[in-house]
Amino acid sequence: MTGTTAIHEFLRAAHVPYSIVPHRPAFSAQEGAAAAHVPGRDWAKVVVCFVNGAPIQAVLAAPSFVNLDRLRDLAGGTNIRLAQQEELRSLYPGCEPGTMPPLGPLYGQPVFVDVALALEPEIVFSAGTHAEAIAMRWPDFGGMVGPIIGQFAQRPSALIG
Repeated sequence: MTGTTAIHEFLRAAHVPYSIVPHRPAFSAQEGAAAAHVPGRDWAKVVVCFVNGAPIQAVLAAPSFVNLDRLRDLAGGTNIRLAQQEELRSLYPGCEPGTMPPLGPLYGQPVFVDVALALEPEIVFSAGTHAEAIAMRWPDFGGMVGPIIGQFAQRPSALIG
């Protein structure tokens, strides 16, 4: 089963409405948002981290960055690190590099969503390819994934000086 097939089967089994958003190939969250004509604040990017040795999904708006200390504290961990490329290949089989969806239950991983993204009425995220996204209402996503919501994102301007 391909990664995209598994993603669509997971969504259908959850009985949540969603839309497929085809777009020109994009290789970053910001590019994906622009290609899909979606505001960056609505594009949910996934940053995979390991907390105390276990993978987690940090989900935040495209223009933001993960504050690893805040995420570690939210996850109740003592150490945190970003996942390596080779780890992502094995964690998200069938997904093109960098296109893992924020569907932690599908992969046996907890999902942490930044509060700013959780306030949006709709989210859009990569669907396992560089040219397809999925759009759904936030309440449907939240009910399906059961994320832990907290504040761990930083806007780029907050990183300067």
